[in-house]
This record gives sequence, structure tokens and C-alpha cells, in this order.
Amino acid sequence: MDFFQTVSSRYSVRAYQDKPVEDDKLQRIIEAARLAPSASNRQEWRFVVVRDPEKRKALAKIAHDQQFVGQAPLVIAACAVTDGHVMSCGQECYPIDVAIALEHISLAATALGLGTCWIGAFDEEPARELLAIPPDVRIVQLMPLGYPADKIRPKTRLHSEEILMFDQWRD
Repeated sequence: MDFFQTVSSRYSVRAYQDKPVEDDKLQRIIEAARLAPSASNRQEWRFVVVRDPEKRKALAKIAHDQQFVGQAPLVIAACAVTDGHVMSCGQECYPIDVAIALEHISLAATALGLGTCWIGAFDEEPARELLAIPPDVRIVQLMPLGYPADKIRPKTRLHSEEILMFDQWRD
């Protein structure tokens, strides 16, 4: 699949087949994240891949009872080992850098016939305890990963004329 097909095929998967993700595919997906850019090449991201079924079920509860999170054969807890560095534009690096790496994961998964879903609705402290993540490490997002059991739905997106401006802001 070419890049633009991958981008248009990616969607938030909320139902997963009971089929394991092959180790070679997981390695390729993590390699895509490893190669992502980061501010000042800080590479603050760390990934806890959760395979254990009981921990995945617990993560589904922690993710506000989104049961599909536990249904996926893998859940990635995307974390940041950070010193809180702020870029000169005023933005903290770690949430942006982890998000870039996660999008690399999401697109790589799509290209390999797998699906993901960004999960920001979760309680960080119970997830931290469950996965034995140290208190100084932030959990930025959870991302279930597996073979989709649902079908891509039509995307509702703004038209390019509504989001694109040249040279200055316009209303």
C-alpha cells in the first residue's frame, strides 16, 4: 500500500479479531516509532507492550470501560521519560514527540494490515500501578493494536479550504 493509501485507510479501530500480532510485525511497527523525529533528538518515548490478557482487561477498565481496549491482542502504553524540556515556542516536548512516534506506529500498523486506536481517556495512576511504571515517567496515551474486526467507516473531515490559509490567518 502506498503512503497516501495508508493515510486514507487508517481509522480508529474499536473491534479486534482474536488473532495474535506476529512478532516481526510488532518489531517493524516499533522500529517505525524509533525512527520518528523528536525535539533536539531527545527521544523521550518509551513503549510498554501489554500482551497479558488480564492486564489488557484491567486497562480497558482504566480506560473508562472501553472494552475494545482489552479485546485487542496488544495494548501499547506510550510513555515519556522526560525532564519537562520546553521548546522555544513554549510547548513541552514530550507530548508532541510521543504523539509523533504514535502516529508512526498507527500508520505502520495500517500498512501491515493491522489497526490501532488513540486512547486518551484513561486514568494515569491506576495504569502506572498496573504496569509498574515509575512515578517520574508519564503515560501519554494507550494504543490498542491488532487485526481489525470492524470495517473502516467514512471519515468526516473539514474541507481543505476550511483548514488551509496562506500568508496570514483568515476567518
